[in-house]
Amino acid sequence: MPVSKKQQFISEHRVARKLALIAIYQWQMTDNTYEEIYLGLQEDKDLSKDIPKADMAFFQALVKCAMEKTPEIDELLKPFLDREAKHLDQIERAVLRLATCEFMNHPEVPYKVIVNESVNLTKKFGADQAHKFVNGVLDKVGAKLRPEEKK
Repeated sequence: MPVSKKQQFISEHRVARKLALIAIYQWQMTDNTYEEIYLGLQEDKDLSKDIPKADMAFFQALVKCAMEKTPEIDELLKPFLDREAKHLDQIERAVLRLATCEFMNHPEVPYKVIVNESVNLTKKFGADQAHKFVNGVLDKVGAKLRPEEKK
């Protein structure tokens, strides 16, 4: 059965989010440039297979936002965290930054989709119960940034 355009769009965004999470995580750990991180993804045998399946414009927008707007993003997150962003687990911090960028810049993606996708990424890559923390924080961030959707 052929895949619908909507299913294709969802799939391409899902893969882009996964790659963006990995890129943001790498950036947090290494402070490498976007170009260095992107080149690393292309050179990685497993990750490079995902690049053709991803919406790379979406990927780039998310990663560059997280890299360029870190102080603004961390300030938005601050009231909803129980500790400073710099003390968060690296995956949790990367997921929160990724999702906040999506809330800020991609109104075409529904609030609940952003939270759900972020929780799923955290379940896959994060610590055992980290998804609960991420869910709680993003629910509050989303309500602040998109009050019209939080009903």
